[in-house]
Amino acid sequence: MRVVFMGTPDIAATCLKKILADGFDVVGVYTQPDRPKGRGMKMVASPVKEVALTANIPVFQPENFREEETVEALRALKPDICAVVAYGRILPQKVLDVPTFGCINIHASLLPKYRGSAPYQWAVLDGLKETGVTAMYLCREMDAGDIIDVSKTPIGENETAGELLDRLAVLGADLLSKTLSRFAAMGKVPAMPQNPEEVSYAPMLDKTMCPIDWNKSAVQVHNHVRGLHPWPVATMVLQGKTFKVHDTRVVSGSGAPGQILGLTQTGLVIACGEGAVEITSLQAEGGKRMAAPDYFRGHPLEP
Repeated sequence: MRVVFMGTPDIAATCLKKILADGFDVVGVYTQPDRPKGRGMKMVASPVKEVALTANIPVFQPENFREEETVEALRALKPDICAVVAYGRILPQKVLDVPTFGCINIHASLLPKYRGSAPYQWAVLDGLKETGVTAMYLCREMDAGDIIDVSKTPIGENETAGELLDRLAVLGADLLSKTLSRFAAMGKVPAMPQNPEEVSYAPMLDKTMCPIDWNKSAVQVHNHVRGLHPWPVATMVLQGKTFKVHDTRVVSGSGAPGQILGLTQTGLVIACGEGAVEITSLQAEGGKRMAAPDYFRGHPLEP
C-alpha cells in the first residue's frame, strides 16, 4: 500500500517515524515550507522534513494546492492513502479525491469534542480527566470527518499540555499504524459519523490569555497554568514585575484573591477566589526559569 504522509511538527514526526519503523511504504512526504527561526532568522526545516530526509523519502513543500501542477505532483505518487497529522493546511476536495482510499487524519482529541487547532491544550484548560486521539477520514469541513477509531488516556492532575502532547504523540503514532494496517488488510475501512450535538471547539491560543485571574478557584488557576504550558505560558504581576508562571499546585489556604499567603520551602502561596495555589517555579522578565524559593531568596518580598 502506497502511503503519502502529510505533517509538520514533532507530533507528526513521531507518527512518521512509527509507520516507517513498522514497514509501511511511504512514497512521499508533504510538510510546511522551511521557516526563519531564532535571533538569526535562519531557515529551519520542520521535524517531519528532517525525518523524511534521513529516510531518503521525497519531500514536497508547497505553500498551497491552488496550482494544478501541485495536485498533479501528488497524483504522480499514486497514493493508496494519505495520512495527515498536524499538517497545518486545510486540504481542498481535489486533493482529498486523489488517494484510492481517501485521506485520514490523527487528531489530538476525542472527536467531536475539541475540533480545532488547540485540542489538547483546551482539554487541560477545561480540567478534563481524560482525552485521547482520533483517527478519522478528512473532509472539507475542519475536523468533521467520520471517525474510524479512537484511543483514550487519562490526564494527570498536574500534567501540563506539553507533557500531555508528548504522550498523545506516541498514542497517535500507534493508532495511525493500527489504522493503516486495517486499510492494508481490508481496503476501505468503515467509520461512524460524528454526532453534531456533541461538537465543541478548541480555538488557537494567544498571549492575551496569559494573565492569571485570581478571582477564579485554585483548581481553575492551576488548570490555566498547566494548559498554557509550554506556550504561551501563564503570567502574573508581582510588585510591578511580570512573571511567567511555570508550575503550580493546589494547596489549602484562603484570603483575598491575589493575596500572598506565605513563602514556603517549596513555593509562593497565593489565595484564589476559592482555595489557594502554590507557585513552585517561575521566571522574571529577562531572567531564567527558577524554583520560586530560590528566586525569592535573592529577591526578598516586600511586606
